[in-house]
Amino acid sequence: MAGGSRGSRAGGKRGGAAASASSSAAASACVYYATTALLVALCVAGAYFLTSTSSAASAAAADGDAAGGTVTAYRHTTRSSFAYEVTRERAALAPPRRAGKAGGESARSDEDLAEVESQPESTVAAAAVLDDPHAKPDEERGSDEAGMEEEHRISGAAMEDVKSEDGDNVAAAGDAGAEDAAKEQEAVLEENRDPQLEMPHEQARAAAVEEKNLDGGIEEESNAGQRQREEEQSALDEQAAGGGLRREVQEEPQIDGDERADPQPGEESEQRQPEEERSNEQPQNEEQPQNGEGGDGDKQAVSEHREDTDGNTSQDGRSVEDSLVGEARTEEHKAWATQADQSHREKDRRDENAGSGDGDGSGADSAGGEEHEWRVCNVKAGADYIPCLDNEKAVKKLRPENFRRYEHRERHCPDEGPTCLVPLPSGYRRPIEWPKSRDRIWYSNVPHTKLVEVKGHQNWVKVSGQHLTFPGGGTQFIHGALHYIDFLQQSVRGIAWGKHTRVVLDVGCGVASFGGYLFDRDVATVSFAPKDEHEAQVQMALERGIPAISAVMGSKRLPFPSKAFDLVHCARCRVPWHADGGALLLELNRVLRPGGFFVWSATPVYQKLPEDVEIWKAMTSLTKSMCWELASIKKDRLNGVGVAFYRKPTSNDCYEARRRQQPPMCSDDDDANAAWYIRLNSCMHRVLTGPSERGARWPVDWPRRVRTPPYWLSAARAGVYGKPEPEDFTVDYDHWRRVVDRSYLNGLGIDWPRVRNVMDMRAAYGGFAAALREKKVWVMNVVNVDAPDTLPVIFERGLFGIYHDWCESFSTYPRTYDLLHADHLFSKIKERCAVLPVVVEVDRVIRPGGGIIVRDEAGAVGEVEKLLRSLHWDVRLTFSKNDEGVLYAEKSDWRPELIEEPA
Repeated sequence: MAGGSRGSRAGGKRGGAAASASSSAAASACVYYATTALLVALCVAGAYFLTSTSSAASAAAADGDAAGGTVTAYRHTTRSSFAYEVTRERAALAPPRRAGKAGGESARSDEDLAEVESQPESTVAAAAVLDDPHAKPDEERGSDEAGMEEEHRISGAAMEDVKSEDGDNVAAAGDAGAEDAAKEQEAVLEENRDPQLEMPHEQARAAAVEEKNLDGGIEEESNAGQRQREEEQSALDEQAAGGGLRREVQEEPQIDGDERADPQPGEESEQRQPEEERSNEQPQNEEQPQNGEGGDGDKQAVSEHREDTDGNTSQDGRSVEDSLVGEARTEEHKAWATQADQSHREKDRRDENAGSGDGDGSGADSAGGEEHEWRVCNVKAGADYIPCLDNEKAVKKLRPENFRRYEHRERHCPDEGPTCLVPLPSGYRRPIEWPKSRDRIWYSNVPHTKLVEVKGHQNWVKVSGQHLTFPGGGTQFIHGALHYIDFLQQSVRGIAWGKHTRVVLDVGCGVASFGGYLFDRDVATVSFAPKDEHEAQVQMALERGIPAISAVMGSKRLPFPSKAFDLVHCARCRVPWHADGGALLLELNRVLRPGGFFVWSATPVYQKLPEDVEIWKAMTSLTKSMCWELASIKKDRLNGVGVAFYRKPTSNDCYEARRRQQPPMCSDDDDANAAWYIRLNSCMHRVLTGPSERGARWPVDWPRRVRTPPYWLSAARAGVYGKPEPEDFTVDYDHWRRVVDRSYLNGLGIDWPRVRNVMDMRAAYGGFAAALREKKVWVMNVVNVDAPDTLPVIFERGLFGIYHDWCESFSTYPRTYDLLHADHLFSKIKERCAVLPVVVEVDRVIRPGGGIIVRDEAGAVGEVEKLLRSLHWDVRLTFSKNDEGVLYAEKSDWRPELIEEPA
């Protein structure tokens, strides 16, 4: 362009010399023609410039070789780190382009290339499908989807380049000419260069981290298209008004995937506002700065506008799991109450604990932005510290009658979450992998011998050199759990392990051998026992790789919804079922599914000692008044024990025919699903028998139930993401299958053979757990008390979970999980409590060598990353885009030398 201008000026000089020899009039005419020629030349050069830009975009999208494209690669440096390099190559004639707009390559090498991270999502997803054999259900969808997204991406890239170059061309023509325009383009290129951007990573082989799912999770996918259109409209409005007008927040509820309308408490409101303000303040053609809140120099944002944002693409053929476009969540409160709301209403209804809350609501600022001086906890429990179960100060305030109800074994959380670190036991070693861990664990990891001394003769646990070994026995099945499990099924054919019976609650589990061996029958068991004089039984279960929580049946409801478990088991668990009007057995009735079995293996069933006879008479009277059918009593001759099988009714006929209404029926306004800090109520809830009522019929057999929307979900109600509930369920399932298959299994560097105990810290429908069901792992699905109460859906599909408030400590021993998954958790809890104690709880729960996946807003991810780095965690991967980020980090063995001051 500059060469054309110089040629035009030279021609003008020769014409001017000839004209001056003739006459002054001719000179004036020549000046006029020269000026005209110059303008024409500039127009032609500008048209050529725009044409070459458009061509470059198309070429880059087609084969990745066009000038100005951005090639992103991961360079292997060490086992625990990859350097994240950004290189740009420009051809001599091609103008520079904005970073990330033409990223169409999928650079891959056997040694040091992982993936092109900044390329369009369709290309990355397609590459992941080709490399991943688990993604077969998506193959047919992938080809059509890739073609459509390619077309949208090319047109979108060309449009963006035209818009970004328009202002530059006008300035060049009006001020300093074509040379200044070139310099300005060089400045734009320099501005977008990220020399310090790094991507920590683990594996040296190729890995596919799916770009589409790095935008913060399923909730953000549904809003990406809308945000892009809002930003484009903002740019046009500001250009027309001279940049002096700001776009107002959209109030129309029927926006594709927009979740701002009627948000859940503490969830969407803080997430949407920052993005709206950023889009209001910056035009579309300007690159938005990374929200570096809480971050450091080791991570910079890759901030580029997402492409393929046509709002109609989901209707034009894109697969449902690529977007969660739906209606606004105006009806969400009606369809999905939160556990906090249910519990508050139930407490108010009973006039108990009036005005108390599940969180402090203080909105405390996180200490993540400050340097924290780490110290080791100075507590009596030492390496086994559970803050909410070892609160000696609170226990001392209890009255004698509270101890009779085992309230001293229940949760008593401190007013503020601890910020000290739990020490490691001396000689701690990486846990033995499953399934070997079911039979033996390192003694140094759980150095407790009381159970060996007390229960060794019953084959619970023994000491063998450096190991604790578990022969598979129990109090009622000394000769092995598998024989006992098969005996139960043969006694009552309706049990049908792994098909009809899938989710089991084991009360007073001991070391959980019953649940550990039920995995062989494709049964998921939640085991629990108190942290009491039977030393570390739950800790041993978790170290073995068996699901378990520290809990007790005392004065409060269990943290589960009603009608959740297919079967409840008690093998000589020494629970006084008949005491206090049968309050504890009535709690089991609440959580047991209609038609489900209560299996009671205890001495009153088969022994004739006076105490046992009295207990059996009391249990017989109580179970009859509860309308439980005594389905069978069988004797296991190998183990020398008897077992009673009770079945919960599936209708209200028996309740209505009772002569004495004892135990009484619960009032109609008693919420059976309210479980968070709700005291026991000695009553029974009616069986809901309507065709669309939960519990009216049994779920479909496993494994079909894991992927089948529960029959009681209604298309007339909106799900948690705005779509009709059955469709919401399916989209969530497909979404997490895609994320797990294309990203988590291969792209994060997780050593999956070492992963056994997994927790989803903010589960919705349990899609993450469902996507991992073919791995040799189990997942504890945690439904937050301030989130939509979807835990009944999780149990209905054959998975299990628990209610919890992350402003408090979780009821598990330290070092009991291999992997935590936090999808938009930290940004949701920041208004209720500080992030620092939650990160400390994460450090307490995870085993050394275990890790956490964080998907959240970039600011929250940066804040968590800074805290984890200060804890000497190995941050393997960080990535941010469009103010959304993902992080994977692994815990080290580091503990501080300083010890906390005594209270």
